[in-house]
Amino acid sequence: MSVAEDLTQEIFIELLTRVGTFRGESQFSSWLYRFTTNHVLMYFRRVKCRKEKFPYLEDEFKATRRLAVSFGPQFVDRIALESAVGKLTSGTREVFLKFDVEGYNHKEIAAIFGCSVGNSKSQLHKARRRLRTLLATEDTK
Repeated sequence: MSVAEDLTQEIFIELLTRVGTFRGESQFSSWLYRFTTNHVLMYFRRVKCRKEKFPYLEDEFKATRRLAVSFGPQFVDRIALESAVGKLTSGTREVFLKFDVEGYNHKEIAAIFGCSVGNSKSQLHKARRRLRTLLATEDTK
């Protein structure tokens, strides 16, 4: 399926759960247009953020398909990242992996772990802050 087809299906399913939030203050078609536009914009925002946060992963995956092992600087960065992620507390690590690696949103993460959306956001912030600290100390060594 193409991205457009996937988004259409996601929007339709989301629309079924959110149609009750339509207050009738505007035409339904205007509300539907805004709803769809917001959903698509959020999708592209998530995709862009993932590519910006882990730009080397795409190239590394391509390289590892061709070669059994890659010993470039990206590989060293990945080892440092995995080591730093391993030093996080279990709660912050799980939220970080679900959000930044697996692509879940905060609402989904909160449902998985049985916590609030605010707690999920807080744990992600703590994880990123700790990772920055750990990776900065790795660079100075």
